[in-house]
Amino acid sequence: MKNYLTNSIIPIILLIIIAYGMFKGKKVYEWFLEGAKEGLQVCIRIFPALLAMMVAVRIFKDANLLELLNNFLAPFVNLIGLPKELISLVLIKPLSGSGALGIFTEIIKMVGPDTYIGLIASVIMGTTETIFYTITVYFGAIGVKKIRHTLWAAIMADITAIIMAILMVDILFNNL
Repeated sequence: MKNYLTNSIIPIILLIIIAYGMFKGKKVYEWFLEGAKEGLQVCIRIFPALLAMMVAVRIFKDANLLELLNNFLAPFVNLIGLPKELISLVLIKPLSGSGALGIFTEIIKMVGPDTYIGLIASVIMGTTETIFYTITVYFGAIGVKKIRHTLWAAIMADITAIIMAILMVDILFNNL
C-alpha cells in the first residue's frame, strides 16, 4: 500500500492541478506548452556557460592540475585541520557536483566511511554547494550578468561549512 501511494503521488498532484485549472476555467494545456517553451529557451540560454564550465573542470582534472594544487595548498589547509586527502574534494565541489561525488567515492573507498577523514568528507558533501554551477544556472536563467556579492558570499558560506565540518566531527566523533 505504501509503495502504491508513493508511486502515485506525482500523478495525483498533476490531476489535482489540472482539475483545479479546469474548474477555474483556465487553459491548462496552453499554459503547459508556454511553460515548456520558456524552459527550453532557458536551457538554450544557459547551455554555453554550462558547457564551458564542464570542459574547464575536465581539463583541470585531466591535466593533473588538481594534484599540483593539492600539494601546494596542503600546508595552508593544515592550519584549519583539514586533512590533505580532502583538498581535492573541497576544490572540486564548488565547480562540479558529479566531480565531487566521484572524488568523495574514491575517498570513502580509500579510508572508509567511519574514519575521521570519511566523516569530514561526508559532512562537507552535505553542507557545501556547487557554487559556480548554481550561479551559472540561476543567474543565466534570468539573464543576470553582474553577480555582485553572490560569489563571495557563497565562497564564505562554503568555507564556514568546511570549518564547521572539521569542528563538529572533532567534537562529536573524535572520541570514537
